[in-house]
Amino acid sequence: MLNTIISKQATKQLFYILLLVCFSVSCNNIKKETVTTNKIFTTINDSIPVYNFEEIEPLLYTDTNKTYIVNFWAMWCSPCVKELPYIEAYADKHPDVEVLLVSMDFPKDIETKLKPFLKIKNITNKVVILDDPDSNTWIDKIDSNWSGAIPFTIIFNNNKRAFFERSFESVEDLETEINKTINN
Repeated sequence: MLNTIISKQATKQLFYILLLVCFSVSCNNIKKETVTTNKIFTTINDSIPVYNFEEIEPLLYTDTNKTYIVNFWAMWCSPCVKELPYIEAYADKHPDVEVLLVSMDFPKDIETKLKPFLKIKNITNKVVILDDPDSNTWIDKIDSNWSGAIPFTIIFNNNKRAFFERSFESVEDLETEINKTINN
């Protein structure tokens, strides 16, 4: 009986050793391949500047015929987050258009929340933070009709300018508004 118990234990140990050897040999030959279907996150947002309104204001105007889209948004704003992929897709289709995403999030959250958010969402357009507590003053300087609600988008070149206090519902929606603003 003792021989049977020892024999079963020896067989069990031999089985585990064989299993371990097979496993380690087979793992050495595994080739890892990573397939990415999303856009590659660029380093454009490795450094996110924090501006007050006086520093942002010159970015809201141009002397050229180039089209600009400036979008005021925040991570906590659901309609803002929903429209970001449409703005990204439009920019991808129109590399001649310059996009600036003005985040209204807290500067203290850049490293812990904003950068990870941008990476997860594959946001590759330039992001800056507007940190100016005197919003009653600078909102009127941007557009006297703006209530201060976000998302808020300015589409402009040196001749034409339009303000949108709403979210865009699709790339086509954004494209239609840009065409009405710039091409008419």
